[in-house]
Amino acid sequence: MMNRVTVSGLRLPLASALVPYRSLARLPAHSCRGFATQHQQTTSETRRRSVTPFNDNGNVPWSELSASEKTGRAAQQTFNFGMVILGVALTGGVVYVLYSEVFAPESRTNYFNRAVDRIRTDPRCVELLGSGKKITAYGEETNNKWQRARPIASTKSKDGHGLEHMMIEFNVQGPKGTGRVGIHLVKRPSDAEYEYKYFFIDIKGHERIYLENADASKAKDALAKGFKMFGVKWS
Repeated sequence: MMNRVTVSGLRLPLASALVPYRSLARLPAHSCRGFATQHQQTTSETRRRSVTPFNDNGNVPWSELSASEKTGRAAQQTFNFGMVILGVALTGGVVYVLYSEVFAPESRTNYFNRAVDRIRTDPRCVELLGSGKKITAYGEETNNKWQRARPIASTKSKDGHGLEHMMIEFNVQGPKGTGRVGIHLVKRPSDAEYEYKYFFIDIKGHERIYLENADASKAKDALAKGFKMFGVKWS
């Protein structure tokens, strides 16, 4: 006679009721080890790696950092801030140099461009150098044609009276000849721009051409106004 077991109100043969338990008993051992390994991996993944200045991306909150990790993050942020300040300073320096040397009204580049434009339109210069549209200007003369775009020679200084002096020299060339240009500019402390003391061009085989000559202008004005000697005005 077959033994029966009652399961959830049903009477089943005893052999059928024991099948699930026998199946569990026959499970391979490596399956159990797999569960343990998976659990260990999950536990290790939840552990974060140590934060250093080289791998810190800011995802770990400050409150969860150790003392050494906080020191590393502070060092990293200080370095980054310093690099930003350095970049701003360098950018400001470049902008200042560009403005003072190129764009400012009193820059040497501005006065150089003005001088070249005046030479190209001056009838005396055009007669000796050639067409103003074909007159070019360049720095120190050289035998290498690829080096003619050298920086223009210029100096700035201040005398004992507080006057600022700017000296500019460069070369010009036209279809008919070449010339050497000399410019002397003076700026008083109360003035915003320089004034010409002299502006001339020397062309080989010809007399010096003055486009500006402050000393000669003053002498001419004084002569035109006349002067007094022994109470008598002479003209």
